Amino acid sequence: MSDNNAGIQCNPSSSCMEPPQARKNIFDKVVINSFSFICFSSSVLLTLIICAATFFRYIVKGDLYGYEEWVKFLAFWLYFMGAAIGAYNRTHVSADLINAYMPEGRLKAFMFFLKNLITVAVCLLFTWYGYEFFFFGFDGPLGTGVAIPKTTVWRIPFWVGYLSVFMGIGFMSIYFTRDLFLSAWALVRRTDK
Repeated sequence: MSDNNAGIQCNPSSSCMEPPQARKNIFDKVVINSFSFICFSSSVLLTLIICAATFFRYIVKGDLYGYEEWVKFLAFWLYFMGAAIGAYNRTHVSADLINAYMPEGRLKAFMFFLKNLITVAVCLLFTWYGYEFFFFGFDGPLGTGVAIPKTTVWRIPFWVGYLSVFMGIGFMSIYFTRDLFLSAWALVRRTDK
């Protein structure tokens, strides 16, 4: 449901706050525009590479050797930057049963807070795993920067793909933490039962 005053959306998950697009700060403008550019570029390049591979395979009867490596890295960047954008816009995939089945009130506000708390806790855990994953690829299995894992054909370091995982989940954690604070504020402000 929405309120007609100044485009403010009012549903329990957004805590009757403005949509994030209406209050972008310079940090969010730079980050989200950069991620949008990465997503757009990755999807265009993925389309071109897969079309080229299809052309070579079925028309030329040849092989576009090593294209899978580029597809894998571009897909990682597309998926994880898109996930960060979804967390920023609050359009991330979720099964929001609280909103569908609970009546308005303090209990519903508490359940939103609890949902956001669990989401942030899980996301922070995976941010740590993403950090470890990235530095494993960046420093190599020995931790010395020697024997850095690379792809077979193009010799692309694996940390290029691992960085997208760490960045995407890291920014998801930032935006989910924002939602946690907003739901905590809405819970504290709530006066009804």
